[in-house]
Amino acid sequence: MDRPERLSVRPEVVDGVRVVRVRGEIDHDVTDVLGRALISEDGASPPRIVADLSGVTFMDSSGINLLLAAHQRASDAQGWLRIAGARAPVSRVLHLVGIDMLIPCRPTVEEALRG
Repeated sequence: MDRPERLSVRPEVVDGVRVVRVRGEIDHDVTDVLGRALISEDGASPPRIVADLSGVTFMDSSGINLLLAAHQRASDAQGWLRIAGARAPVSRVLHLVGIDMLIPCRPTVEEALRG
């Protein structure tokens, strides 16, 4: 699931929650990699997801759209998506488009796991 030159995506399960650790730049060229990580291996949307964006240095509108789609899938499955650790440039984008009003944003993965 890696594109070392642009993006590294590492999904894991922590206390029953799918934590997707993302490093690099999120743009239209890598959304397929991230999109696959936000769903479980069997293709079903996991009910609870934390997107760890602490290693993301850039995100364009395709990343926003991907997060919105993951949020909708999780909500439809009676679950949730939370964003953790977004750095200032990414956090600004999330705030400007209002994602932070729809998807809870937490400073750390640990806080996102707690709620």
